[in-house]
Amino acid sequence: MNIEGKITSVEYETGSNITLEEIDIKELDINSSPTCFLLNMSKSKVAVSKWVSPKRTRSYPYERVYNTLSTSKKITVIPVVKDEGATGDRDFIQWDTIALMSLLDVYVIPAYYVDAQKRITSSGKQKITKQKLDNDFIIKELKKIPNYHSSALHWNLKQIKGLSRVVTKVKSNYQNIAKKTGVKLKSEKGIDDFLNKIEAGAKSFMDFSRIKASDAQKREFVTMQPKEALSTATKAKITIKNYLGGLYYFTVDEVELKNNVLKLIEAKHTASGKLPSKGDIKDGLLKMILYCNLEDVTVEGLECNTTPVLKLTSSKMKGKLTEESNNSTRKKFYEENMISESERMFLNSLFGEAKNNTFEIILENG
Repeated sequence: MNIEGKITSVEYETGSNITLEEIDIKELDINSSPTCFLLNMSKSKVAVSKWVSPKRTRSYPYERVYNTLSTSKKITVIPVVKDEGATGDRDFIQWDTIALMSLLDVYVIPAYYVDAQKRITSSGKQKITKQKLDNDFIIKELKKIPNYHSSALHWNLKQIKGLSRVVTKVKSNYQNIAKKTGVKLKSEKGIDDFLNKIEAGAKSFMDFSRIKASDAQKREFVTMQPKEALSTATKAKITIKNYLGGLYYFTVDEVELKNNVLKLIEAKHTASGKLPSKGDIKDGLLKMILYCNLEDVTVEGLECNTTPVLKLTSSKMKGKLTEESNNSTRKKFYEENMISESERMFLNSLFGEAKNNTFEIILENG
């Protein structure tokens, strides 16, 4: 099943945020800072999140961004390239990652690594680890944003135009890291190809990114993830277009089409715990932000209405709970599953978020 839709604006009320730790910019070390925090910059405060890889499926970057969304000015630091060594992974930032951040009004600082340590795996392979970002460069960029009075979109488009300078720094710094650690990294041809695509212009970078994203979507479409426990085996591809020119390639875990209403179900599962992790759940909430703002949705070319659904399952869960469940049902569910007070508070805020933004939540055994 192929689903298409568009997003022209985003309206969403977050309700599951955390209290961000405050750090003064004079004391900031981006490498040892929390994954998201409030940055005090003398005359202003901004919320900052950081990614440990440009790949969106690593280390819950969506959760980190989500935790900053209630702040008026939001910034995220994303490494442009991460090379773990010739026998490891290498990931590149994608156009649609930056476009998605623009859609959420998040300022992007493309960053690069300047240091790392050698690691020998249990199988004897050599990789690099504990990679460190250029802290001075990031602080310099952070200081520009409070006085930048155009939109995050304008800032991010400007960053894309200057991305070739950052990629050049990526290449030279990885050369230095390889010499220092003695670890062979992946061929520089991949970085050179990436640089050529960027220097050829935004459309070239966009097309390059979309080929990679589309290929990843196809791989995920035929893969059942271990963290999924689905009531059906129905997956579907969804491609979202926005007014920024971004295309987002996602795979919906489950879909249900009935009476011209399409349910877009994002499923999060745990086999060991009572509930999926907060990281998993907030990753799902970022999908809810998108799905709640979808317009002109078509399934195989036919128009339909949509209902976003966040389904949380556990092999150990007893009973079923939704955002529409009454207080007595909710209390019984919490008692039967020995849900702690802090977990109850989180779930109650989650149900409130669902009602405020008109999406469904289902908790059940999976």
